Amino acid sequence: MTERKPPGTTFESWVDKQIREAEERGEFRDLPGAGKPLPHASEPYDELWWVREKMAREDLSVMPPSLLLRKEAEDARAAALAAPTERAARRIVARANERIRRGLRDSLEGPPVNVAPFDEEAVIAEWRAGVAARLRRS
Repeated sequence: MTERKPPGTTFESWVDKQIREAEERGEFRDLPGAGKPLPHASEPYDELWWVREKMAREDLSVMPPSLLLRKEAEDARAAALAAPTERAARRIVARANERIRRGLRDSLEGPPVNVAPFDEEAVIAEWRAGVAARLRRS
């Protein structure tokens, strides 16, 4: 912790001295992000930027759990259809179905869940059709 500003010293000169001494000690060398542009500098100013970044960093959501489950199910279906192998697609669908069943069993807060477990074979048939279409295009 830095010492208190001595009486009779202007605040500006005291701060400048603190910065100069820290530079001399090398405390500003090799800082993360050195030489890189400031993130989001080209975006319009948002006074809650730090809240949004913290929520993203800590994987927090303001959505009710029931809507979050619906979003997770949509994302899982898209991930299964884009999976590199059938085994990976089946694993994604199985995990999503388990999460959906748990959500239906638990009383989630928010609007009704309105999500049913995926028909694994139907998703895999759609995955196979997508693979066949990609193969025809190449």
